[in-house]
Amino acid sequence: MGETTLMSELATEIVIPVCAVIGIVFSLMQWMLVSKVKLTTERHGGHSASPRVKNGGQGDYLIEEEEGINDQNVVVKCAEIQNAISEGATSFLFTEYQYVGIFMAAFAILIFLFLGSVESFSTKSQPCTYDKSKLCKPALATALFSTVSFLLGALTSVISGFLGMKIATYANARTTLEARKGVGKAFIVAFRSGAVMGFLLAANGLLVLYIAINLFKLYYGDDWEGLFEAITGYGLGGSSMALFGRVGGGIYTKAADVGADLVGKVERNIPEDDPRNPAVIADNVGDNVGDIAGMGSDLFGSYAESSCAALVVASISSFGINHDFTAMLYPLLVSSVGILVCLITTLFATDFYEIKAVKEIEPALKKQLIISTIFMTAGIAVISWIALPYNFTIFNFGAQKDVKSWQLFLCVGVGLWAGLIIGFVTEYYTSNAYSPVQDVADSCRTGAATNVIFGLALGYKSVIIPIFAIAISIFVSFSFAAMYGIAVAALGMLSTIATGLAIDAYGPISDNAGGIAEMAGMSHRIRERTDALDAAGNTTAAIGKGFAIGSAALVSLALFGAFVSRAGISTVDVLTPKVFIGLIVGAMLPYWFSAMTMKSVGSAALKMVEEVRRQFNTIPGLMEGTAKPDYATCVKISTDASIKEMIPPGALVMLTPLIVGTFFGVETLSGVLAGSLVSGVQIAISASNTGGAWDNAKKYIEAGASEHARTLGPKGSDPHKAAVIGDTIGDPLKDTSGPSLNILIKLMAVESLVFAPFFATHGGLLFKIF
Repeated sequence: MGETTLMSELATEIVIPVCAVIGIVFSLMQWMLVSKVKLTTERHGGHSASPRVKNGGQGDYLIEEEEGINDQNVVVKCAEIQNAISEGATSFLFTEYQYVGIFMAAFAILIFLFLGSVESFSTKSQPCTYDKSKLCKPALATALFSTVSFLLGALTSVISGFLGMKIATYANARTTLEARKGVGKAFIVAFRSGAVMGFLLAANGLLVLYIAINLFKLYYGDDWEGLFEAITGYGLGGSSMALFGRVGGGIYTKAADVGADLVGKVERNIPEDDPRNPAVIADNVGDNVGDIAGMGSDLFGSYAESSCAALVVASISSFGINHDFTAMLYPLLVSSVGILVCLITTLFATDFYEIKAVKEIEPALKKQLIISTIFMTAGIAVISWIALPYNFTIFNFGAQKDVKSWQLFLCVGVGLWAGLIIGFVTEYYTSNAYSPVQDVADSCRTGAATNVIFGLALGYKSVIIPIFAIAISIFVSFSFAAMYGIAVAALGMLSTIATGLAIDAYGPISDNAGGIAEMAGMSHRIRERTDALDAAGNTTAAIGKGFAIGSAALVSLALFGAFVSRAGISTVDVLTPKVFIGLIVGAMLPYWFSAMTMKSVGSAALKMVEEVRRQFNTIPGLMEGTAKPDYATCVKISTDASIKEMIPPGALVMLTPLIVGTFFGVETLSGVLAGSLVSGVQIAISASNTGGAWDNAKKYIEAGASEHARTLGPKGSDPHKAAVIGDTIGDPLKDTSGPSLNILIKLMAVESLVFAPFFATHGGLLFKIF
């Protein structure tokens, strides 16, 4: 088996960090381009044009006069609103990170104690798990290094989320100001800002993981099995942060959104994002903390875990046994190529092709997905050819399976294309350009109840094709390369993460831009442009969630396989009572978790509704627009509620594997993991798509773009009110419960893998007693 790869070890050592640095530099360049849009009024005199008059000055002057671009007040107002949103988001994240920091420290100690106790804290070298004839580093070392990589993962996740949120709050008002010059200019600002986040996150995750592997290698030397087992802590750290970011951010954003909609739109009949509504700033802050910081951490977690799962399996395959460094780091090489591919793809949206009309926005975003997938397929083919030996073996539940390099290319490819299919199916079910959402909008004629029934049916139906896509990719990749195949299929789905995140972050940025346009009192035409950007953003956000859920299913299955191998279980037999009780309890957990998160949104929204009503009733001149509402109180309600309410769901996910593994043992835990994976994926997809469909059905009626939509409208009509109610019910489904569930699935699996040595040695206390 001692075949060598075409790519030398030195080349691998250079390519990975260089690609990561290119990603970081590219994101900084995009940020510089966004910052050219000025938010200060530096102009003197009546007609000195904006700094961008270079291209054919005269034409720009005319546009400026027509759209009131020289109106200084508008710029000042936009800057004020943006500051308020930015301050709200920063203060929430700081508060959240303080609480989560305490939790992280406690959990890090727990990892050290649990894993150190496997060999009762001895510092002597132990026989290796898979090859008893060799000596490996002591369990205490794995405990220490796992704890370090856990903290590294958590820190990288926090930084990724925070930087993403910063750029989003930096870009929202700039997008609004650019919308005065046309929809194309606004689109480019919003998309570039999304790209900053996408590339920073992908490159950061890759670079930190690469550096960690090289540093750990100094200690571990040839003990690759111990080295990559210790690296799994990185995925655990990333995902545990993502869980709190997603749940906390999701509760925050939806408490504000539901509160603002119920009182503002339904009771007081004022437009969305109206400055008279006290909850409107909190709502805009929520978009950034939930959809940007939460989504960033979530996808970073998926990326870290799929890399870790692949590395753990590879370390006990021929790559690890023969110490073939290039083949071992194949997962990181795939991600490195992904950064370069996404960089080229991004230029198609911002530089090679300009958007001129509203109807071109959604196709431009969809083209991003298609172009990146096609280029990536070629990229994977090249990397598989140069970085893998032609023949190698992959560890498969106790045996070594012979695999060829082209089979591994197919595994990554099938994951990549399954991601695209899931993305497009999600789009079909959530975009108001197609019949499913139009049918939901049509059902609003007879009131809110039929709207809810149609929406639920749409969500359940939208699960079918994504599940088949996931099933086929599991079958193909498992047949070719066992659990390693599934891990790299998940990586394939996430290989275009930079583009996926750019498209995803674009949504909340354009949503905020619309809110700022409304609050700054800009003209109806500008609001129409930002609404068009926002409607496309809603669909792309749903696509992003589809990607996140699909990759979570593959990632957790790969982690499950690594856990089963590591815990020394040869087969998981569903017919044994130990496993079956785990299975049925595991399938229940996503329901329990959803119940907690939905109820949290409900109770937080209740406080928000009461506060908004109180302000409308007690502040004189608020409805007339002569008095200013108290935005700060609403921001505080959302912050307090979400911090308090995120603890119980978080604890449920983090403690379940520990309790089950310690008291019931590894067989029962493997049942719990399988059960939660199977039921969690279904609920997550249907919840996200139902919520997205209701939201876009409401937007379809409001926009009144077609004859059919005009018969249901205008705003304030009975069908529109029914649509608003549907949208309000869908909010916690699509932005809190749905997206958090994919973290539940992954996090329980990666946590079980990290603690596997402890469970295998000391677990199953109850069964030992009886």
